[in-house]
Amino acid sequence: MVYRRKLYHVAPGIVDSFNEHFNKTLLPTQLKYGARLVGRWMSEEKNGLVEIFALWEYDSYEDYVKIEAKVRGDEEHVTRVEKWFEKMGGREQLKEEFYKIEEEFLHTTVPRENTISS
Repeated sequence: MVYRRKLYHVAPGIVDSFNEHFNKTLLPTQLKYGARLVGRWMSEEKNGLVEIFALWEYDSYEDYVKIEAKVRGDEEHVTRVEKWFEKMGGREQLKEEFYKIEEEFLHTTVPRENTISS
């Protein structure tokens, strides 16, 4: 197994819209193609930002690559994402709301059967 942690530092004013976009647009397409969401969490606002991160599980890094290619190749999904960007003022405007975006891949140190994910 491999896990992907996607981390966002965002302006508090965008949190509700971003969470709705995730749940209505991003999550369904990821699930459609086989991504497995472990969970998604956010912090309280601190120093003018909110930290939001999601943890995804994949059978392998190669499976992640295949799933991402399907997501990015889904024209209806891409259109929905672009409409959200437009609604929010465009990609350039959103660069001022998303302070930092990071992605990293993690490997477990505990057998899955010893976790609540089993």
